[in-house]
Amino acid sequence: MDKQAFKENLKLDVLPGVLDKLIDFQNDVSGFEYYAQGFGLTIDDKLGLKSWSEASEFLDKLLPFAQANGSGSFYAIWNNDSAQSIDNMPVVVFGDEGGTHVVAENILQLLQLIAYDTEISVEWNNAFFYKDEDDYEASEDLQKYIEWLKINFNTAPLQDPNATIQAAQDKYKASFDQWFKQYYNVE
Repeated sequence: MDKQAFKENLKLDVLPGVLDKLIDFQNDVSGFEYYAQGFGLTIDDKLGLKSWSEASEFLDKLLPFAQANGSGSFYAIWNNDSAQSIDNMPVVVFGDEGGTHVVAENILQLLQLIAYDTEISVEWNNAFFYKDEDDYEASEDLQKYIEWLKINFNTAPLQDPNATIQAAQDKYKASFDQWFKQYYNVE
């Protein structure tokens, strides 16, 4: 992952600290989908977002930055104009078969979520993580990723990712839905 290309793609002058460090981790320690199932930073031309709306006001407020699962869902940072820093903006998942949901209050919280090490499921009405312990195999570099989270951010994986998603929904769902319906109406 080329940092300059990633930064230019997001139209940022400076990369957020969390993403800057994650690019280093993905480039130098692990690789795309090797530290969390279905997850990897990407350079995105907003083609996926354009399937929802091509309005410039819509596209300008969303910054797609990562693959969410192996079937085409992706994560985007939502600039809701309430945060001073991109590091503190909410993260939304856009489902490959529909559904858009705020899943984390910020990028760091998303990084804690993906350490649960299963792909996110995105449906029209909700997004969630599910792990079948009888059929689960940890990602190759999961332990390196968990150590990296601890060293760089003094944090650990979340044990109940769905409670975290619910808390993000409680905080941002109403305002996101109100904003989003200007550009896309699911009814």
